Amino acid sequence: MLPADLPYLRHYPESILQQVRLLLAERRLGASLKKRYPDFSHDIQSDAALYQYCQEIKQQYMKSSGPIAKVGFDAKIHIIDNALGTHRQVSRVQGGKLKSKNEIRVASLLKQLPLPILRMVVVHELAHLREKDHNKAFYQLCQYMEPQYHQLELDLRLFLTWRDSTEEDADV
Repeated sequence: MLPADLPYLRHYPESILQQVRLLLAERRLGASLKKRYPDFSHDIQSDAALYQYCQEIKQQYMKSSGPIAKVGFDAKIHIIDNALGTHRQVSRVQGGKLKSKNEIRVASLLKQLPLPILRMVVVHELAHLREKDHNKAFYQLCQYMEPQYHQLELDLRLFLTWRDSTEEDADV
């Protein structure tokens, strides 16, 4: 496979790309991920459950950050364009005042992936409450909330790569 065939991994070192290509060629990437994450199911399947989950993480690590008005799964989020989650600060006029509210949306695909992967995306979006840009402080905050953040991000990209490879196999 060419690097263009691994769109989720394009910024990773060639050594990792080679390992992924080998696992894909030998059709072992899925088995490797299933070994690392034997339980693909979790109970967070509704917007209400996701909101509660976000609130628990926020309460534990970011008590002083502004409140989250809305959290939910979104089937319209496109993986490449919008990653797997979005954070928006929505401004609305209420009476004579301008109110600002934080909203978090995550891709519905995350209902089918292991809970640690969902947690990583939620942590990423929560970090945007404090840090708008993907800078050093942003990633430090992500690691503070989830020490395995970078490994989970790689694993998410591996899941997406595996998913795409199995879809290609189904088309053949």
